[in-house]
Amino acid sequence: MLESDRKMLLKAIQLLEMGDWEAAHKIAQQHPDAYGNWLHAILHKIEGDRSNAAYWYNRAGAPERIAQRPEEELKELREELEHGY
Repeated sequence: MLESDRKMLLKAIQLLEMGDWEAAHKIAQQHPDAYGNWLHAILHKIEGDRSNAAYWYNRAGAPERIAQRPEEELKELREELEHGY
């Protein structure tokens, strides 16, 4: 993953936490890798569109995550992007 992509996904998480779902979604749409798909899934889960979220979880290779709380997932995703990608 390019450093610029990693930074943009972290920015999307920050925007989401600030309440800007649309801006976070726009960034997720521009990142079709596993991390971008994971974020995209979380966004649709927050939106309440579980079928769309399930699609993005499958694209991310993590269909089991649909049962997790979005807050926990965002923390995990941030940690992976900051330390473990």
